[in-house]
Amino acid sequence: MTDSASTSGAQGAGTKAAYRRVLLKLSGEALMGSDSYGINRQTIEQMCQQVAEVNRLGVELAVVIGGGNIFRGVSSGAAGMDRATADYMGMLATVMNALALQDALRQTGVEARVQSALNIEQIVEPYIRPKALRYLEEGKVVIFAAGTGNPFFTTDTAAALRGAEINAELILKATKVDGVYTADPVKDPSATRYREITFDEAIMRNLKVMDAAAFALCRDQKLPLKVFSIFKTGALTRVVCGEDEGTLVFISCGITGNSGDGFPADKMDRESLERLAVAYLAENSDEADFMVRFDYVNMLVISDSRALIRHHRNALAALG
Repeated sequence: MTDSASTSGAQGAGTKAAYRRVLLKLSGEALMGSDSYGINRQTIEQMCQQVAEVNRLGVELAVVIGGGNIFRGVSSGAAGMDRATADYMGMLATVMNALALQDALRQTGVEARVQSALNIEQIVEPYIRPKALRYLEEGKVVIFAAGTGNPFFTTDTAAALRGAEINAELILKATKVDGVYTADPVKDPSATRYREITFDEAIMRNLKVMDAAAFALCRDQKLPLKVFSIFKTGALTRVVCGEDEGTLVFISCGITGNSGDGFPADKMDRESLERLAVAYLAENSDEADFMVRFDYVNMLVISDSRALIRHHRNALAALG
C-alpha cells in the first residue's frame, strides 16, 4: 500500500507538539485488542502509555470513548429491543470503559477525570464544561463518557460535539487502519492512503470517515480531523507533533487580503479565469502566444508557526 496525496508541505514539524489542545476518539472495540469481548489489559496499558507520552509534551488531551466492546445499541445483541433503551445501555458501557481507562492512566502516572453526560454522581461527576476546561488547563486528561447523553447519537457525534465545546484544535480518530484509503485496504491491496483530504472531497468520494452527523458537525465548525491507527507504536505522539501519520481531513477555505478586491465566487469558473489571463497578458507582454497554467493553493493554518499547504498544479487542465 502506498501513500496518495497532492504535493504538500508542513512547517514546523518535529518533536515539539504542534497542537495545544486535542480530543482523542477511542472506539470501544479498540480496547478489546485480540480478544472477542471486554477489555484487554495489555492493549489498554499500551494505549495509556501513548496518552502519557502526549501528556508529558504539555498537550491538553480530552478523550471520548465508545462502548462497542461491551454493548452497542445497534448490535445484534440489541435485536428486538427498544432502540432508546439499547442506546442507554450502550452509554453505560462507555462509562465502564471510561473508568477502566482512568484507572489505567492513574497507574502510568497521569491524572484523569471522568465526566458523564448521564448523571451517575456516585460513580463519576456530570459533564460540566467549565470544569472540564479547568481540568485540561491543569494538565489533567478529561474522559467524556456516556456519549451525548441522548439516544440515536453515536460516540463519533459526541466526539465532534465535545471537541467543538472545548475548542479543540484537532479531533484524533483512533482506528485499526492507519488513515483514510481510496478503498478498503484489507480487501484491495492496491488501495492508497490519503495524507490529507478536504471534507468536501471525502463526501464526494463517499469515504466513510465518521457517521454523517459527526462529519457534518466537524465540517460546519471547521474542526479538522486526523484519522490514524492507535495500534502503531508512537503514532499518537507523531500525530500531535505534526508528523506524516494517518490522514488529515480539513475544510478548504479561501481568503483575500482585501475583501473588497477579491474575486466573486461566480467569477471563478474556467471561462472567466481564461479571460482574465488573456487580458493580463495583452497588457503586460509583447508576445502573441503563451502557455497558461492555472494553479490552486489550499492552506490550513494550524498555529502561528505552522501550516499545511496543498498545491494543485494546473488545476483546470483536465477540464479542457
